[in-house]
Amino acid sequence: MARTEGDTWDLASSVGATATMVAAARAVASREADPLIDDPYAAPLVRAVGIDFFTRVVDGEIDFSSGDESGTAELMTDVMAVRTRFFDDFFADAMAAGIRQAVILASGLDSRAYRLDWPAGTTVFEIDQPAVIEFKTATLAALGAAPSARLHTVAADLRDDWAAALRGAGFDPAAPTAWIAEGLLVYLPPDAQDRLFDEITRLSAPGSRLATEFHPDAGASIGQRSRALRAQWESQGFEADIPDVASLFHTGERTPAADYLGTLGWQVSGRSRPEVFAHYGREFSVTESLAALRDSRALTAVLRERNADGAH
Repeated sequence: MARTEGDTWDLASSVGATATMVAAARAVASREADPLIDDPYAAPLVRAVGIDFFTRVVDGEIDFSSGDESGTAELMTDVMAVRTRFFDDFFADAMAAGIRQAVILASGLDSRAYRLDWPAGTTVFEIDQPAVIEFKTATLAALGAAPSARLHTVAADLRDDWAAALRGAGFDPAAPTAWIAEGLLVYLPPDAQDRLFDEITRLSAPGSRLATEFHPDAGASIGQRSRALRAQWESQGFEADIPDVASLFHTGERTPAADYLGTLGWQVSGRSRPEVFAHYGREFSVTESLAALRDSRALTAVLRERNADGAH
């Protein structure tokens, strides 16, 4: 289903279904022999959504990479494991530096507010579509899961005035904040990406931190390979269940995230995908058809101190 202006979704449709797909990959990664991550909530959340294909994947009835000679499915699991660990470690480092306020943008089926070891006094804000927030909150409560930090959910669309909703939920702009935008930018039009960073900067006290990832081709390579993988899965009879990820991305030239954040006063560092893989002891080895994925960059940034006139 292609995107339309003002479209909404739940976790079984459109952009929301990609969150379920990612959670299924986290569940598979969590049961590896030597896992990088442990997400005990990924599989039960996927089952609760009820997309048959992904339910059968997390239950071990379907091999995620079955029949996939390109290696795309196996790489997807590795990417999700490494990506999840990267953002987990970002929060751990931010908390070790004394930050006690965190914001997860477009949180989907992210369970970090429940599974990470947050320091006492930490407040976590999750922002996503109302249907997504309502479903995940109710499902985790039914599972008996309790947040490991003070959790405030914010039911807001990032295309609307989500900043006002965040402040209304108790967010303190005067406190340094750790922000993550994981797997988000490709779903935003280029100008909306810039506006997101503008708003994050306006809400951030000096010393705040941000982690995200940037795909120079606006996710085109990811979309191309995911479409091929979807075709493979459809050949196994799951056509109606699987989101067409490529149709959900916003293409078009966009300002590199590191450059734009730099103009806003953030000190940015980045690593290529192979470098992040190597950091976690994984080899990023792909076929030529997946080579463009090497150019994706994992970014972290720290907001510099303001000058006397209030500018960064």
